[in-house]
Amino acid sequence: MGRILAIDYGLKRTGIAVTDPLQIIANGLETVPSHQLLKFLSDYMAKEPVDEMVIGMPKNLDNTDTDSTQAVRNIVKQIQKKFPAIPLRLHDERFTSQMAMKAMIAGGMSKKDRRVKATVDRVSATIILQSYMESK
Repeated sequence: MGRILAIDYGLKRTGIAVTDPLQIIANGLETVPSHQLLKFLSDYMAKEPVDEMVIGMPKNLDNTDTDSTQAVRNIVKQIQKKFPAIPLRLHDERFTSQMAMKAMIAGGMSKKDRRVKATVDRVSATIILQSYMESK
């Protein structure tokens, strides 16, 4: 059984989370520069089997597109072209950054560590993945 990989795509950085091989637990994996995402995915999938991917789709509260929505749509097309055999699901990512910040505070993370945006992106990807798994 392969893993489920989640992507929290941003214009500068992308947070990535994966499940364990049994697809039970979501864990933050890495934060990579967005321009290196496809290479990272290729390298990762060469080492680990991935059954499906999920990417956070940014939307406003009224379900309209955000400033980032088109960039996510563009990377979705690139991922689907590069990995056509792996299903790619879109998942609502509203409030994931706020939820990530609350989770880090609840976990006792220092204010200094919470300012590291890479950490927020990785935690956001984990929240997207956990939410997706719960919705299945």
